[in-house]
Amino acid sequence: MQIVTATHHVGDWTVVTVAGDLDVVGGPDLRQAVMREVQAGRNRLVLDLTGVDFLDSFGLGVIVGALKRVRLLDGDLRLVVPEPRLQRVFEVCDLDRVFEMYPDAQAAGT
Repeated sequence: MQIVTATHHVGDWTVVTVAGDLDVVGGPDLRQAVMREVQAGRNRLVLDLTGVDFLDSFGLGVIVGALKRVRLLDGDLRLVVPEPRLQRVFEVCDLDRVFEMYPDAQAAGT
C-alpha cells in the first residue's frame, strides 16, 4: 500500500500528514514529499504519523534521512506519534532519544 501525504503550513512550520504504510513501498513517497518542502526553503517540519498503519526499518530510515536533511539547513523535525505501537518502534531503536515526539500537531508547536 502506498502512502498519502498532505501538507499545510502553520507559522514557520510545515506539517506533512502521512497516511498508509511507511515501508519500502510508501517510504519513497514520503522522501519525495520532504524533498519538495526542503527545496521550497522550508526546513522546519512536523511529520504527523497519526494515519500510519505500519512502520518498518525502511520507513524509519526515511524519517532519519529527513531529520538529517533539515538539520543540514539549520532546521528541525518533530514527529506526531499518538499510537503506542508506533512509539514502541522508536523506543526499541532508541530513536525516541533522537526525535521530539508529540501526541498531536498542536502539542508539536503548530
